[in-house]
This record gives sequence, C-alpha cells and structure tokens, in this order.
Amino acid sequence: MSSASQQTPGVKAFPSGSWMLIIGIILIGANLRAPLTSVGPLVSTIRDAMHLSNTFAGLITTLPLLAFALLSPFAAKIARRFGMASTLLGALILLVMGIGVRSSSAYAIPLFVGTILIGLAISICNVLMPSLIKQNFSHHTGLVTGIYSVSMNLFGAIASGVSVPFAEQLGLGWKGALGIWSVLAFVSILLWMPQMRSTKLQATATVTANDTHVSLWKSPLAWQVTLFMGMQSMIFYVLLTWLPLIMGEKGVDASSAGWMMSIMQLILLPFTFIVPVLAGKMNNQRTLVVLTSVLFGVGIADIWLGDRTLLLVWMSLIGIACGFAFSLAMMFFSLRTQTTYEAAELSGMAQSVGYLLAAAGPPLFGFLHDVTHNWTLPLVILVVADVVLLFVGLGAGSNRYIGKVERG
Repeated sequence: MSSASQQTPGVKAFPSGSWMLIIGIILIGANLRAPLTSVGPLVSTIRDAMHLSNTFAGLITTLPLLAFALLSPFAAKIARRFGMASTLLGALILLVMGIGVRSSSAYAIPLFVGTILIGLAISICNVLMPSLIKQNFSHHTGLVTGIYSVSMNLFGAIASGVSVPFAEQLGLGWKGALGIWSVLAFVSILLWMPQMRSTKLQATATVTANDTHVSLWKSPLAWQVTLFMGMQSMIFYVLLTWLPLIMGEKGVDASSAGWMMSIMQLILLPFTFIVPVLAGKMNNQRTLVVLTSVLFGVGIADIWLGDRTLLLVWMSLIGIACGFAFSLAMMFFSLRTQTTYEAAELSGMAQSVGYLLAAAGPPLFGFLHDVTHNWTLPLVILVVADVVLLFVGLGAGSNRYIGKVERG
C-alpha cells in the first residue's frame, strides 16, 4: 500500500470526543510563531534601544533556532517519560515564562535568556505535533495538519502586523508589544488542561511492539527530509528578520513594512491548508516541491532586482512559497514514516539539524550586510538555499518510507 493511501483524508468522521483535542491543537499552533514573528518589525527599534550591531540583532531570531536544534532530538523521549499531554503543558508554561523574561528588562541578557526559553518551549511543540496528529487523526492527517498550519501562520501574521502599532500607537513600547503574547499562551494553558485526563494522549509517543528500529541518521531519505526542513526554515527566518530592513532601504516606513510582513503571512494561509490535503492525496509530492522552488526563486529575484512599486507582488510570491514549503515539511514527517514513533523521531531529527542550519541564516545575513553595506551577497545565499531545497525536496517528495522503499 502506498503512503498516499494511508494518509488521504477519508470519509470517516473524526474520532469521538476529538473536537476538544482539535481546539487544543489550534491553540498550541497559535503560540508557535507569534512570539517570534512579532520581533521582526521591531528589530531596528530593539537594536537601537540596546545599541546592538546587526549581527547581534540577528541573534534575537537565531537563538530560538539554536534552542530548536538543541532540544528537538529529546522531545519525543521527554514525551515518553512524562506523557504527551504533560509535556505539551510544560512547554506552554515555559513559553509564558520565556515571554515574561524577554520583556522584563531593557538590558540584553534578559532579552536573550527569555528568547532561549521561548525557543525551547516552541521546539517541544514543533516536534510533537506531527506525531500527535498522526496518532489521533490517522484518516485525516492532511486536514488536521492544514488546520494546525493555518492557526500557526495566522497568528504569526497577526503578530507581525500589530507589533509596531502596539509599540507606538498604544504606547506599549517594544517590551509591551512582545510581552502581550504571554496572554495567548496563558489562555492556551487553561484550555489544554482537560487533555491531562486523556490516557491515549499521554501515551501517544511511546514505543510499541510494531515500531521498527530504523537508524534515521543512516537513511538518505531522512537526510533529504531534514535538509528540506533546514533550507525552508533558513529562507523563512532570514526573510522574517531582515525583510523589514530591506524594505526600509527601499523607502518603506516601519509600520508599512510590518503590515507587508503580515500580508506575506496572510497570503500563505490558504496554501498551508490546501497543500497538506493535496500532498496526502498525491502519489508523490515532487510537483509541489518544484512549484515551491520556482516561487521562492522568483520572489527572491524580485527582492534583489525589483523596486517598491511591485512590493505587494513579490511579497505575495514569497508568502505562497513559504506556505508550500512549511506544509510539505510538516507532511513529510507523516508521509515518509509508518508509525507514530518514527514520525516523532524523524520530526526531532529534521527539526534539530534543520533548525541548526537555519540558525546560521539571520546572523550571517546581518554580518554580510555589515561587511558589504548592501544586500546583494546575502540574497545570493538565499538563491543557493533555494537550489538545495529543490534537489533534496525531489528526494523527500518521492513515494517511499524511511527504511523501506515503496514506489507507487
């Protein structure tokens, strides 16, 4: 049986009592980008307030990625030790703490410490959510992944758009504009509490007798999925960090740049819902990979060579590409594995190595700009990343399982 047939949303209804779990998935997804995307439009403000260089300002985005890389390999093991529901609850509590510490002082150390805590909390949720969805919604993997992705990106888009107005028009300053997202995390904690009674959810990531013991680190397919995750993450987080400043040099004011970042993320929303459903129905996902690479390439070229008159066009292309790339990365964790345990392990490997690669992007981008005083060489890095994404994506999108080849 092909992977597509296993993942295609069927006519079966959602499992009994699953709607509260879906609400929980939506709320957790809502917390996984907003604390990060809210930073981008305020980077220049934070940089100037703390007298940071562009390289150190890039660390505000890079530190969560390093935290993702550090903790991701252990997330599935933590869930097996403490239970899925308890682990996710702990991550939400850590997220509230991290947001509070990040916004508690005008000094750099609390800013960076809080940012690391935020990254650790988000990394746990990032790894465990594909496994949770595969276990509890095996006949609706694409649909529920789409719902989860939409929630994540919707709130990420909102956060980008409201950061500058919150800081300036509401008088909250950059600390208040970043700290307000602790309210969403606290509400999520309250509404996640009922899942603590779910025996099945607590055992989601445990190893069963049916689980195979595949060495992911020796699997070419696992590495292709991992590199695809890394390249799309690097491109996204570089753009998230530096696009507002690039637009600023093209004559766009900070507030407008923030809303353009918001529009970019709003445009990707329908694609983060549609692409997982399409990917689950397709025999392989290579066509979607090629389309993703083309959209990224055209969008990056427009940033490089275009002017502000076509700003909305190239932001739209980049947004669509980001929607395709992220959705495919999330689906590959399920489509290229046969069990929940393998999905969690592949997710951990891909997000650990992938985010480590992505972490190099923002500070390298800032460093190259500081040295060259333009964006040409940094944008060449994005073009190279897009080419790599295409080649590894063609492998990751093939109709195979980790440890077992099955061609449709």
